Amino acid sequence: MAKNKTQETEGSVADFINAIEDDQKRKDSFELIRIFREASGFDPKMWGSSIIGFGSYHYKYDSGREDDAPLTGFSPRKAAISLYFSCDVEGHHGSLLSQLGKFKNGKSCVYINKLSDVKEDVIKALAKESIKFILEKYPTK
Repeated sequence: MAKNKTQETEGSVADFINAIEDDQKRKDSFELIRIFREASGFDPKMWGSSIIGFGSYHYKYDSGREDDAPLTGFSPRKAAISLYFSCDVEGHHGSLLSQLGKFKNGKSCVYINKLSDVKEDVIKALAKESIKFILEKYPTK
């Protein structure tokens, strides 16, 4: 089986963020590091060339595919900042999203334009719920 393209690297998180041209996105990224670090208890690590992840877990699907992934994190993309959560959006985590503020979402991503559009405490709650959800689904040995 092919490995996931996005692996944890030794890249510098600070260097990555400092290279962001957009001043607001750069400032928001440093704030998001503080928020995710407080919520997760993990230091930031680069995953691939553009994802800042916090913690990691090993997953194995019924198909046999397995790999490692960050528990939660974000990526300051050109179009928007992607926040990565793996939680039950259709269940009770949906109520957290309704309190977040201005965003768009995908299956396990929340897209924001800037940090001031959303509530910090809700990001923290989503990160904590995401970590809890993942660790229940893929318990560590």
